[in-house]
Amino acid sequence: MATDELAQKLQRRLLLEESGPEPAPGAEETAAGWGPGPAGQEEESRSSMLASADSELGAKLSRRQNINDGTARPRQAKVFNPYTEFKEFSRRQIKDMEQMFRLYDSGKDGYIDLMELKLMMEKLGAPQTHLGLKNMIKEVDEDFDGKLSFREFLLIFHKAAAGELEEDSGLMTLAKLSEIDVSTEGVKGAKNFFEAKVQALSSASKFEAEIRAEQDERKREEEEKKHRRAAFRELKSAFSQ
Repeated sequence: MATDELAQKLQRRLLLEESGPEPAPGAEETAAGWGPGPAGQEEESRSSMLASADSELGAKLSRRQNINDGTARPRQAKVFNPYTEFKEFSRRQIKDMEQMFRLYDSGKDGYIDLMELKLMMEKLGAPQTHLGLKNMIKEVDEDFDGKLSFREFLLIFHKAAAGELEEDSGLMTLAKLSEIDVSTEGVKGAKNFFEAKVQALSSASKFEAEIRAEQDERKREEEEKKHRRAAFRELKSAFSQ
């Protein structure tokens, strides 16, 4: 693809260089100091196009050569942090969404493609037509690659919670049937994300509280392991006597 594009641009440049300026009425007056005529303007335009083509082609060719030589500097990709970008969701909700995303990412490539989305909707009991599936992806496909990244998957729930999806759309159906559980967040026993909506809580304090809760849970698990190991050693020593 890149090679074809460079070849086309090189051909265009050669054509521009080979086609010299044609004499036009007023050229002599221009030379005499009466100002630039049509021929002069055309020559200036051609020179500008050639300069632009030279710069663009030079940059592309230089980049390609550096890649071939292994000296090209990698282009920095934007780091995606779901906890800071989607602050309306708790850590537990995002983890539930991530678990669901990984469940249907059968290719384990970090994307849900059209066939994987088809399987997801069938498992949820809401099968869609081929066109319907394509429209679902298109609605949140920000990079136009025809598949869903985890960020785009989260956008489905973001748009649903914000009321930006049609009630009878495929994405709204997916969001409703996914049943992201928020009951552990203390939202009046709600079992469905859309029964709870977005809670008016401080994102920062909530985030810190969830981190502390996870740390406490890990400590409890470690303590339980220690007690089990100690009990096992006592039992083992009793049998060995």
